[in-house]
Amino acid sequence: MAQRWTVDLNADAGESYGRWVLGDPERLFRQVTSVNLACGSHAGDPRTIWDAVRTAKAAGNAIGAHPGYPDLMGFGRRDMELPPDELEALVVFQLGALAGFLRAEALPMRHVKAHGALYLRMARDPVVADAVARAVAAFDADLPLMVLAGPGGAVMQRAAGAAGLRALLEAFPDRAYLPDGTLAPRSLLGALIHDPDEIAERAVAIVVRQEVPALGGGVAPVVADTLCVHGDHPGAVANAMAVRRALAAAGVDVRHP
Repeated sequence: MAQRWTVDLNADAGESYGRWVLGDPERLFRQVTSVNLACGSHAGDPRTIWDAVRTAKAAGNAIGAHPGYPDLMGFGRRDMELPPDELEALVVFQLGALAGFLRAEALPMRHVKAHGALYLRMARDPVVADAVARAVAAFDADLPLMVLAGPGGAVMQRAAGAAGLRALLEAFPDRAYLPDGTLAPRSLLGALIHDPDEIAERAVAIVVRQEVPALGGGVAPVVADTLCVHGDHPGAVANAMAVRRALAAAGVDVRHP
């Protein structure tokens, strides 16, 4: 019998706001197995959040919370200095906002993944990582926390473990990796992958061989439970479709852990 592998395919979504529409959730959600929905802090308003929950319900997605910094103007991509107790409260507040809509649709929250600058700050700042992990544990200690796979996510992984949370290791097939397995900074030439077929090939390499071509040559080790397709990318649907086809062809079962 041919060997089979399993991986989750997630997308950050629900990030429209008012009349500003971002992405194509109905098409995208049909290609992924889990979605991380904005909770009204970096993006998302009540109507958008509820619509996203209903769209995910129809698609059969596992729904997770996607909390971020309170930065609507900057889409949560600007770093902020917040006291740990304030950050912890902010994350609990956002999880509660999404939980209300999930309850209205009789759905569970399945995981948590921080957004943008908060996610990146967690990867390098133990104080921030611990605050987010404590918030998730205080809200529901059974919720897994998505964290960056590889050595670049060591701080996040440790924080999740210290809070008693299960860590879901996340990799990005549309981002370049350095030879040591860390994400290449966006400022480097070639750090962003745009071709759907190349993204799909990288996704298969991560799941099947636990490695990905490294920027500058060679391969980088990457072990992941879930792969992210950026929902705010103009080619998000095409990328997700290409990844899903390639994973199926390689004998990979795609489902939420």
